Amino acid sequence: MNEKKVSVTELGNPRQPHGEAGAEMLEGMNKRHYEVTGWAMEHFRFDSGDSVLDIGCGGGETVRRIAEKISGGTVWGVDYSALSVELSLQRNKENIESGKVRIIEASVEKLPFENDSFDKIITVESFYFWPDPQENLKEVYRVLREGGKFLIVSELYGDADLDENDLEGIRKYELFNPTLAQFRELLEKAGFKNVAVHTKDGEKWVCAEGNK
Repeated sequence: MNEKKVSVTELGNPRQPHGEAGAEMLEGMNKRHYEVTGWAMEHFRFDSGDSVLDIGCGGGETVRRIAEKISGGTVWGVDYSALSVELSLQRNKENIESGKVRIIEASVEKLPFENDSFDKIITVESFYFWPDPQENLKEVYRVLREGGKFLIVSELYGDADLDENDLEGIRKYELFNPTLAQFRELLEKAGFKNVAVHTKDGEKWVCAEGNK
C-alpha cells in the first residue's frame, strides 16, 4: 500500500513550527517570502531612529532586512514558536550582540510591551494563524505609537484568483484569509485610521495598512 507523502510544511507545522522539518520550512519561508516582503516594505518610510516590531518573525529574515534600513533604532521580533525564536536569534546574531535587534518568545494575544512602543509594526504571512484577529489587532494598535504604521502582509487574500492548490492549503491549515473589504473592516474596527489595502498586479499579494 502506498503511503501518502507528507510535505515539509505539514511536518513542520506552519501554525507553530517545530523540529527539523520546522527548521527546514522556516528557511524556505525566508526565501519564498522575500519578494512579497520587499514589495510591502515599500509602504514604509523608515527613519534612522525607528523602533520597529515584527510579529510572527519566523526565520528572522524580515527582522534582518529592517535592521539594514535603520541606523540608530531597534528592531524587535516576536514569535510564539520557540524554534522560530531560536532561528531568528541565529540569523540576527551580529545585530543582537550590538543591541540593534531583540528577539523574544511572545504571542500577539498579549504583547509584552508598553503602550505606544513602536513607530512601525509588520506581520508577514502570520495573520492567517492569529487566534482572534479582531481582538489581536487591538493589541497591535495599543503598542503602536501615535502617527505609526502597521502592515499586514500576505501572499493570498480571500477574493484573489485562487487556484485549487491555494484553496487546498487554506482548508488543510485552516487559514484565516480575509477578502480585501474584510481587511479594511478589521483594521477600522480595531481603531486604525487612514486604512489602505494594497495589491500588486499579476500577483495574489495583499498589504493591508493601518495608521494610528
